[in-house]
Amino acid sequence: MKPRLLIATENPGKMREFHEILAPLGWELVTPQSLGINLTVEEDGQTYSENAAKKALAYARAGNMPALADDSGLEVDALDGAPGLYSARYLARPGATDADRRAYLLENLQGKPRPWMAHFHATVAVATPQGEIEFADGDCFGEVIPEERGTGGFGYDPIFYMPEYGQTMAELPEEQKNSLSHRARAVKNALPVLMKLLSKS
Repeated sequence: MKPRLLIATENPGKMREFHEILAPLGWELVTPQSLGINLTVEEDGQTYSENAAKKALAYARAGNMPALADDSGLEVDALDGAPGLYSARYLARPGATDADRRAYLLENLQGKPRPWMAHFHATVAVATPQGEIEFADGDCFGEVIPEERGTGGFGYDPIFYMPEYGQTMAELPEEQKNSLSHRARAVKNALPVLMKLLSKS
């Protein structure tokens, strides 16, 4: 029987990315929905690591198996690193969508000299029900552009342009995005931790 790893997210976009990267490792990837887990973890940490650890630990204990969670954000140089930790909650308005947050970000960048250099950062936490936690980080560099391009990805992907590929993250083929995104890099950096867990199970 394959060892099981709970992916601590309700976000289908993230789930697809994790599946692409982790499925070949021999884990059975489990979703919270498949276990009937319905948790709300308050992401009130002061760092990506704190938020990722809170989620990973809560889900590991709820599912009684190792869990992997991430916290990530877009950091724009011209906005002193904002939205950063608050990327998913950047526009504090009930019912705000990803498109609303992108529009709000571009609004805040008006009048600031281009290029609007930025990077995505992700921290992955892997936790066991016993409370062991390990971390890994990943970054992806590019710039924010004023018009949306591409229909893939989610979040800020349509306005995050990667000069070396001549495309936004939303224009990249999914397979390519999943090999070079900040989340992909963080998960790849977490592979030694996962392999260690795999060898114990």
